[in-house]
Amino acid sequence: MGTSFRSIFVILATAMGMVCASSRLRASQQGEQPPREPGRAGPVLTPPGQTTLPTGARTISLEERADIFMARKAYADALDYYQRALREKGRKDAALWNKVGIAQQQMQNFGGARKAYKEAIRLKKDFSEPWNNMGTTYYLEQRPKKSLKWYREAIKLNPTSASFHVNLGTSLYAMKKIKEALEEYRIALSLDPNVLTQRSAVGTTMQARAADATYYYYLAKVFASLGRVEEAVRYLRRAFEDGFKDFKLLDQDPDFKKISEFPAYVELRTNPPKAL
Repeated sequence: MGTSFRSIFVILATAMGMVCASSRLRASQQGEQPPREPGRAGPVLTPPGQTTLPTGARTISLEERADIFMARKAYADALDYYQRALREKGRKDAALWNKVGIAQQQMQNFGGARKAYKEAIRLKKDFSEPWNNMGTTYYLEQRPKKSLKWYREAIKLNPTSASFHVNLGTSLYAMKKIKEALEEYRIALSLDPNVLTQRSAVGTTMQARAADATYYYYLAKVFASLGRVEEAVRYLRRAFEDGFKDFKLLDQDPDFKKISEFPAYVELRTNPPKAL
């Protein structure tokens, strides 16, 4: 079966703290004091024209400012503040270098991103996230084979990261190593059942995945093998809508036979939707 691959976007999952900080920034720009949770002070920004902070509040750090800009997808501003924070800390903070790399990567500057990730690894060799993130830069440049060693090292350092296994699986799929790719997806879903919908931890990028009918068929197959009928049916429906027509392959597949008597699957197989 022929498949085509196209890198779409890189997803950076941001911590809730970033979102909250962004809300506080908007409030400060309007000259208002942003609400705070009971018993919690700051961080808050000094509103325009005000030179002192409210009692119990603290100034927001350069890194926190950068995190806010990342949450707002203002990547150039985020990069500027991350670099300022690095200078303030003597350029010795591996986590900050990793964030610099992510900001560069979001701006499609893959060379600059790799330099930052390598510096993060140099400072902290057991830091798994920049190893993973290095892999995504190569995948996005349509060099999935070159990404493999970076993902595998990231997994070696942190084997319980579901997003690392998803990334490795996606690169393997792009190389038509279907069996190995599906095994990585199974591992990822066993570690985090929601990894395909609630993706990534802070500081970790997840590469775009192939988006064609065959891909959705294989994704449905993974869910069927795990007995997750609802997801299997949903992705199989998407495969049909995208033009999957190999019903003989479907009916002979041992994973789909496991769910062949469930009403939702029977209904879909009996009345498959037409390709959109």
